[in-house]
Amino acid sequence: MAIAWSAKASSMEALSLSPPMSPPVVLTQDELKRIAAYKAVEFVESGMVLGLGTGSTAKHAVDRIGELLRQGKLSNIVGIPTSKKTEEQALSLGIPLADLDSHPTIDLAIDGADEVDPHLNLVKGRGGSLLREKMVEGACKKFIVIVDESKLVKYVGGSGLAMPVEVVPIWWATTARKLQSLFEESGCVAKLRKDSKGEPFVTDNGNYVIDLYLKKEIGDLQVASDAMLRITGVVEHGMFLDMATTVIVAGELGITIKHK
Repeated sequence: MAIAWSAKASSMEALSLSPPMSPPVVLTQDELKRIAAYKAVEFVESGMVLGLGTGSTAKHAVDRIGELLRQGKLSNIVGIPTSKKTEEQALSLGIPLADLDSHPTIDLAIDGADEVDPHLNLVKGRGGSLLREKMVEGACKKFIVIVDESKLVKYVGGSGLAMPVEVVPIWWATTARKLQSLFEESGCVAKLRKDSKGEPFVTDNGNYVIDLYLKKEIGDLQVASDAMLRITGVVEHGMFLDMATTVIVAGELGITIKHK
């Protein structure tokens, strides 16, 4: 669902994708993701410790960082991946890797998002990497989010798609019932995520994911966050509140950069 954003709470700049008077260019969603990712990598400087995101949009950013390293345009980069998949990608590109124990403070993280509301609150984790993403991105000085305009929503959960919650496998059904009950007034339906074989999806951390589908707003997001985390069995949820410092949005009319 693409929407028009209010600029009241933050500064914005728009960059055209095409020269003035040029014919309109129709770009695919993947091309828009790549444009946003390449723009985000312009913020990367040699010597940085980088949080490397997970997902189809973040993949373009990691590819670009690897390319710039090979060209000698970047050097002395250390990456901290947010998933095993990103770790494999980064290693294949020759990006040196480390972890949070050795680098507890990260200069910059770049990642995608499943939803972005007008206040730059996010929903992430539909790829299943929400716990590691939140650990890495919560430790960074700057967190740049890269999306195409389809990810913009009026409120968290507004896409009608999944809001992921990572849970321990034992008695997951009880945890799911508690989560659904918590947001009953928002028309919440909680479902266990399945893999392509119909088995429970297992995260890199050995946990399950309960996907919450919401029909209405859930009210105060911080209150909702605290309530979910108080449920025994919940490991982490996919709401990333007040974490993004910059959001880069690629749309058919150009790039929009929104700063916190």
